[in-house]
Amino acid sequence: MSAPRAFRTARPWLADLGLAVLVVGPAFAPLPLAELRPSHPVALVLVLLPALVLPMRRARPRLALAACVALYLGALLLGTQSPGATLAMIVAAYTVAQCTARRRSVPAILAAVIATTATSITVSLVSGVDTRFLQVGLALALAGAIGDAARSRRAYVEAVEERARRAEETREAEARRRVTEERLRIARDLHDAVAHRISVISLNAGVASSALETRPEKARDALATIRTTSRDVLGEIGAMLSVLRAPDEAAAREQPGLARVPEVVESVRMAGWDVVVRDEIGTDAEGSGIPIGIGIVAYRVVQEGLTNAVKHGTTRRAHVLMRRDGDVLEVVVTNPLDRMPEPAEAPPTSGFGLIGLRERVDAVRGELDAGLAPGGFRLAARLPLPAPVRSETAP
Repeated sequence: MSAPRAFRTARPWLADLGLAVLVVGPAFAPLPLAELRPSHPVALVLVLLPALVLPMRRARPRLALAACVALYLGALLLGTQSPGATLAMIVAAYTVAQCTARRRSVPAILAAVIATTATSITVSLVSGVDTRFLQVGLALALAGAIGDAARSRRAYVEAVEERARRAEETREAEARRRVTEERLRIARDLHDAVAHRISVISLNAGVASSALETRPEKARDALATIRTTSRDVLGEIGAMLSVLRAPDEAAAREQPGLARVPEVVESVRMAGWDVVVRDEIGTDAEGSGIPIGIGIVAYRVVQEGLTNAVKHGTTRRAHVLMRRDGDVLEVVVTNPLDRMPEPAEAPPTSGFGLIGLRERVDAVRGELDAGLAPGGFRLAARLPLPAPVRSETAP
């Protein structure tokens, strides 16, 4: 054990030993005033006992204060006003205020002050001895006030440390939450940027391989589409990386919106699909009063719906509907099926693409429905729009 640690461990006992010396010493010291020296064996015992009571103050502070007050008053009634006993009361009063809640410490110290002052005044009136009741009462009250201030400061420091600890935990939790959100955002953007293009490439690769010998012109067209789509994939990935590095507002403006819906539709048509688009709102999102964020989600719904159609469709046909129904933007993508698939063959309704799409729709408080419908597979989203601002004219 190191010396500083040993000192901290032994410090309470050292304090008790020092107080015992201060309490016992005046009883044997040659003090000039007779009332300060015990003149009776019982008074001597009463003056020395506080040295044994004080160590109890840490576990039972109010009981220690009551015992010290009783011993002091007993010695005072026998004509002895010991400075050591007075010091024991002051130390006990300080400990009560420091270690006990205010609602308990104040009544205990107030009772000690009243009892000491009243008894001292009575003794002074009866015997004519100066009991210094005013000094003793004020000393007890001051010790209680200092102890209460120390307790309040300790509680304040503990509260500050607790708030700092909770703030640190909150910051760590917030950092973990942001990391998780960023991972999900990257996963969604990566899927949306790449999955559709890869599906088009895969479809055209199949066309090129099957038509290479019999229809070389069609194979060349398919390979040209693969080349164009590959460049688009690289461009999408580069744009995605720049978006991830940009602030949120700039990222929202750089991501594809309604204006790029014709591009994704055309890419599917180039793969040999018949895509019918019914657009009742136009591709100008700002001009039609549709916020940028809603336009981005609508674009992703169309992209995911056509991607699933390319992957799982059997008729090489798809339908896209975009319309405004009051304060809701409705986006529906359907692809007819020539036969209802078996359960094992049914298009997935909970893949990673749809999971990410549901998160996007939920982020704008919309609704997403995906599954088999009477006419085929249907992906429908309802995205709430802000109420239009009406200008009020003066009457």
